[in-house]
Amino acid sequence: MPFPYLEKTLTARVYDVARETPLDPMPTLSRRLGNQILLKREDLQPVFSFKLRGAYNRIFHLTEEEKARGVIAASAGNHAQGVALAAKTLGIRATIVMPQTTPSIKVDAVRTLGGKAVLHGDSYDEAYAHAMTLVDKQGFVFIHPFDDPYVIAGQGTVAMELLRQHPDPIDAVFICVGGGGLLAGMATYIKALRPDIRVIGVEPDDAPSMTEALRRKRRITLDQVGIFADGVAVRQVGAETYRLARKHVDEMLLVSTDEICAAIKDIFDDTRVMAEPAGALAVAGVKKYVETRGVTGQRFATVLSGANMNFDRLRYVAERAELGEHREALLVATIPERPGSFRAFCRAIGKRGITEFNYRYADDRDAHVFVGIKLSGGDEERKAILADLDKQGYGVSDLTDNEMAKSHLRHMVGGHGDDVHDERVYRFEFPERPGALLRFLTHMGQDWNISLFHYRNHGAAYGRVLVGMQVPPRDERRFRAFLDELGYPYWEETANPVYRMFLG
Repeated sequence: MPFPYLEKTLTARVYDVARETPLDPMPTLSRRLGNQILLKREDLQPVFSFKLRGAYNRIFHLTEEEKARGVIAASAGNHAQGVALAAKTLGIRATIVMPQTTPSIKVDAVRTLGGKAVLHGDSYDEAYAHAMTLVDKQGFVFIHPFDDPYVIAGQGTVAMELLRQHPDPIDAVFICVGGGGLLAGMATYIKALRPDIRVIGVEPDDAPSMTEALRRKRRITLDQVGIFADGVAVRQVGAETYRLARKHVDEMLLVSTDEICAAIKDIFDDTRVMAEPAGALAVAGVKKYVETRGVTGQRFATVLSGANMNFDRLRYVAERAELGEHREALLVATIPERPGSFRAFCRAIGKRGITEFNYRYADDRDAHVFVGIKLSGGDEERKAILADLDKQGYGVSDLTDNEMAKSHLRHMVGGHGDDVHDERVYRFEFPERPGALLRFLTHMGQDWNISLFHYRNHGAAYGRVLVGMQVPPRDERRFRAFLDELGYPYWEETANPVYRMFLG
């Protein structure tokens, strides 16, 4: 017999720990988009996330024998806190396996809630594998973060509240997607009672696990996922969540990191709350939907799914929000290397604010300048600036969407290595924890000379490095083997026009 989701959602035991959260208007964003935007405030839960709903509902329905064995979960954040609080409330032992890269604020939160935090591995997959080992050895009951009917039904209570709080027409509900528990639970409930409402899932464009699964009509496992929206960094969605999403979800949207950062700012402007990246996905999705469809006068509900934001990530969010809101353009221009050229170039830009200007002398003929320009007219203004500068004879390239330019070059002073031969340039990501950078450099060894190195801590779980190495053609096979053995995600940037113009 199929699991009776409607009945189990209506009778879910979540309110022993969870609270009914308000559905608030977003007046500032609504005016700007020309549509009414509503925000379901799951950031107001005791653990600042919706996750405790499903966790408590699952643990409550364990048998007495299972409760006596204790529960275990693998999580880097919100699910961990939900399980810890649920177990504490029900008087059950809880062990949470967390990657060693988990920020201390989340580890401390689990311990404060009475859970035993076990740090293992550098990723969720490694933490999960260790949790399953402990299940076999010690008999714990594993509480899945999303692929469990009782968890899904618990998350569905978000939709139950939303429809009760707003019985008037709603054109679409936008929901963040990681493993799919919230999406599946809400979609199943909404379609049972209000099939006229469109259900739209939103994922980061660098972690499209549900999008690809629905497109290919089967679950897939991504080779890697992005690290910014860590709360939804899932390589494979659940079997049950996929089944329900395929049946009840109308559409999936993908948004960029810059668009997520802009949505975090929009939420802050209307609520004075700093959403976590995963928590802002739904708002980023509704903005993209309105922009691409050109709709006006409609009513959309979004879910602010969590607000467990690390303070040191705010600088990165602030930096990228302007780009995500199309309020800044990053350009590279070639100007003559002679006195007065920069002044003339600024005059050509017009009365626009210049956010940055990066330049380093290369030769006595041309100068390449990296310029940030404030925008008030979005992409149309950016295109107009490019056309105007080109008309005035400047060689200009648009770097606004170039990841290497945004993550590294804007924080570096460019310079060509005129005497550097056989240089290869790569971007790397590695787990951000004490000793990680030293370990990375140790693995690099001394086989090839490092000709360029840039590291910047973005306040995330992973560090980002830009490295130039001198690799003679005869070493190609050995160098490829070294990259694979290193074990870190990497991207070659030797052919990137930004590298060739500023650093090559």
